[in-house]
Amino acid sequence: MEKSVEWQLEDCMKEMFSLEDRDIREYSPLALAYIGDSVYDLIIKSLVLNRGGRQVGKLHQDTSRLVQASAQSKMMRILQEELTEEERGVYKRGRNTRSVSTAKNQSVTDYRRATGFEALIGYLYLKREWKRLLLLIKQGLDFLEEEG
Repeated sequence: MEKSVEWQLEDCMKEMFSLEDRDIREYSPLALAYIGDSVYDLIIKSLVLNRGGRQVGKLHQDTSRLVQASAQSKMMRILQEELTEEERGVYKRGRNTRSVSTAKNQSVTDYRRATGFEALIGYLYLKREWKRLLLLIKQGLDFLEEEG
C-alpha cells in the first residue's frame, strides 16, 4: 500500500535535509506559533487559490482578511469550546506568552489570542494531527462565514 502524501513529504524532508526527530515539548509557545503561522497561511492560500482564477492582488486581499489577528481571534472565541484539555493548555501558553513584536493595527487582545491560535496550529502540525488541525480550521472558517 502506498504511503499518504504527507508521510512521503516528511520522509523526503528528513532524508534530504537530515532532519532529526524532536520532542515537540522542547519548543516554546512562540516557536509553535512561528510554524503554526506558516501552516495556517498555506492552508488559507490553498483554499483561496482553489476558488478559481483571479488576479494575485485579489487572492492576497482574500487571504489577508482570513490570516489577520482579528480573524484568528474571532475563530478562537468559538473554537475554545471544542478544544481538548491538552489543546487548551497549548493555546493558553501561546496566548499568555509575551512576544517581542507588537500588534500592528490589531488590539493586544486579538494579537495574543491569535498567537495562541497559531501555537495550537503549530502544535497539531508537529504532532501530525492533520485531520484535527483541518477540522478546527474549518470550524473557525465556518463561524467567520456565518458571522458575515
